[in-house]
Amino acid sequence: MSRTRWRLGLSATAFLVAAGLVPAPAHGEDVTDYTITVDPAAKGAKIDDTMYGVFFEDINRAADGGLYAELVQNRSFEYATADNSSYTPLTSWTVDGTAQVLNDDGRLDERNRNYLSLSAGSSVTNAGYNTGIHVDEGKKYDFSVWARADAGAALTISLEDADGTLATARRVAVTKSGWVQYKVALTATRTSSHGRLTVASSAAAALDMVSLFPRDTYRGEPNGLRKDLAEKIAALHPGFVRFPGGCLVNTGSMEDYSQASGWQRKRSYQWKDTVGPVEQRATNANFWGYNQSYGLGYYEYFRLSEDIGAMPLPVVPALVTGCGQNKAVVDEALLKRHIQDTLDLIQFANGSASSKWGKVRAKMGHPKPFHLTHIEVGNEENLPDEFFARFKEFRAAIEAKYPDVQVISNSGPDDSGTTFDTAWQLNKDAKVDMVDEHYYNSPQWFLQNNDRYDSYDRNGPKVFLGEYASQGNTFKNGLTEAAFMTGLERNADVVKLASYAPLFANEDYVQWRPDLIWFNNHASWNSANYEVQKLFMNNVGDRVVPSTATGTPSLLAPITGAVGLSTWATTAAYDDVKVTGADGSTLLTDDFSGDASQWTHSGGGSWSVQDGQYVQSDVNAENTMVSAGDPSWHDYDLKVKATKKAGKEGFLVAFGVKDTGNYYWWNIGGWNNTQTAVEQAVDGGKSTLISKAGSVETGRAYDIDVKVRGRQVTLLLDGQEWGSFTDDKPAEPFRQVVTKDQKTGDLIVKVVNAQDSAARTAIDLGRAKVASRARVTTLAAAPDAVNSETSTAVTPVRSTFDGVAGKFSYTFPANSVTFLRIRQR
Repeated sequence: MSRTRWRLGLSATAFLVAAGLVPAPAHGEDVTDYTITVDPAAKGAKIDDTMYGVFFEDINRAADGGLYAELVQNRSFEYATADNSSYTPLTSWTVDGTAQVLNDDGRLDERNRNYLSLSAGSSVTNAGYNTGIHVDEGKKYDFSVWARADAGAALTISLEDADGTLATARRVAVTKSGWVQYKVALTATRTSSHGRLTVASSAAAALDMVSLFPRDTYRGEPNGLRKDLAEKIAALHPGFVRFPGGCLVNTGSMEDYSQASGWQRKRSYQWKDTVGPVEQRATNANFWGYNQSYGLGYYEYFRLSEDIGAMPLPVVPALVTGCGQNKAVVDEALLKRHIQDTLDLIQFANGSASSKWGKVRAKMGHPKPFHLTHIEVGNEENLPDEFFARFKEFRAAIEAKYPDVQVISNSGPDDSGTTFDTAWQLNKDAKVDMVDEHYYNSPQWFLQNNDRYDSYDRNGPKVFLGEYASQGNTFKNGLTEAAFMTGLERNADVVKLASYAPLFANEDYVQWRPDLIWFNNHASWNSANYEVQKLFMNNVGDRVVPSTATGTPSLLAPITGAVGLSTWATTAAYDDVKVTGADGSTLLTDDFSGDASQWTHSGGGSWSVQDGQYVQSDVNAENTMVSAGDPSWHDYDLKVKATKKAGKEGFLVAFGVKDTGNYYWWNIGGWNNTQTAVEQAVDGGKSTLISKAGSVETGRAYDIDVKVRGRQVTLLLDGQEWGSFTDDKPAEPFRQVVTKDQKTGDLIVKVVNAQDSAARTAIDLGRAKVASRARVTTLAAAPDAVNSETSTAVTPVRSTFDGVAGKFSYTFPANSVTFLRIRQR
């Protein structure tokens, strides 16, 4: 390799460093050499236009107070407690004067049951979301309300914050008896994120569906979407939109969802509740513990998909719970009704305007079909046999009536284990078209599993990676996800669809991390993960160009670390701990006949020595880790007796403990006492190495034996081998894939360098004839960099590189994702 070519690569990096666009190596020797060899004459996998998409689930207040542009919270006085056991109808409202929430025959609609009875001279004020209602100076906001009062009464609409008026108050005259919708426009006189909307009445009046919408919604559509959030989705150019869940879909689906008497409703999500006029849609407390107005419903999902040129991909319940629960419906009538609901949904999407449900769509403003081609049945079911019995009934009914619609199955909530293996075998036996896989794992796992799909059966079901993410929103997380995505593209003949999850998080209502797009009531920002997804989605290419690269040698050093004990939402007692070296020497012994001075408490919970046992007695505490021994220990046996005393799960025995964020543990009776698994924690992020179904009996003492030899671990429970694994996969920091854009002829060289040293790389394009200049997009930042409302530490930098040839060199910065678009001549 010529010295001149090396200089070309280094000069490009030097230019970026000098311009402050990428970080410089800490010192000259922080450079690692790699090679990439491309075979442009070979034909790799075709990449579908729908390869990458987004998954929207209403979690983290993603819809109301988020993507759905409505500014009034609890606009129909329908909020209920998380379990739907009682109403909380004045949530977000304050009353000045006298008011009463009623639920009687005078209601606006059968599914919109509550309304507010306001006495003469009284008013009601809404606090909106986050810090209040956000308005921008000079922008228009459309107010509407359904009201019932005697003719001659008047409503006064005002918008204020603590500093005074935000818009000129408007007066609405009541002109008719009975329920009538009244509308006025307000223009903001200044910008505020702390607004309060007040409706005052001169006479006794009934109010419902009090609404304030920004006029400037996405594409100006009524009942529309918040513009900045929808634009962030559109900027990804996703190939599909998966919705509405997630755990939102299947939880509660096994209950009869007909309207219960009085106020009570079920928690299950039903698509028919989400279409039609908004004042006739139900409000419900959802799986994630808050209320949904269903203003953002199936019609709006389909419309968004169409607006951004994405394929809609709805998910319907299969009447088998996932999401940490084990239950299957036995009510055949209910199953048949859900199957019919699914057929009705397809008709709503694709039927003619004269069909029953196509007519509903047309009346909502969309006479043309939405061209639904894919539908998913079920989500993360962990009872594979029961799920499959129902899935086949759904599929048969759909194929009989809509043979052009592809029906997608799933493989449970994990990336491996007994449930996963059983589900995949059932999928293969049933010749399912596509299987949805989900996993949320550590960054280490994503670096180790780039080759996950290399060995998948090319003639079996295709893969829909419907939910995945590493455990964080730092740039390091984005880097490891990018490294994994090169493997998805390389296997595009197997992996047909992929979507990071979840999509949105309202910073004041976070229930799940990480998330792609963050927001509050006045701003939104892209996570580091978003920038990675956007870079891949906007530079997919049409076909993989086969390539190879040098990599990191396999791990040789033995597993090292101390030992530990822990619990999770459980009380447990431990005794007779003994750690013995491979040579038979005793490294640690403790029968707790005295104190627990050998143990260091680094987690939560309450540990004490009781009756010669070490007991954790806080039944609500999670990860109560205590550890003992030397972090340099290797090649040893750990023996301990463990007894569950009370709680939801079993017990955890740790080994290879380096610190609070880096260890292995044997989780016996985890996941609500349904599974036993070995998990590895790396920098606080956990991933599963081996998993089987299993539970723990309360009050029974278990003998646990963990044998660590090199990088192999063997686990025995009550003297019987439970399982073993070898942790020798390298966490490869340098990954690449090359694709071709058929329209432009560009070769797109995509390189991830997830390490602290630059990657000086020799690139051989074979006999490809290429232009000398490449367009370069680089994401480079410190591994712990995080984007926020006020900081964009991770942002793409665009440049050019003039040193391209059949063989050339390029130095990829430390901790970077780089895309080179190379024009072929």
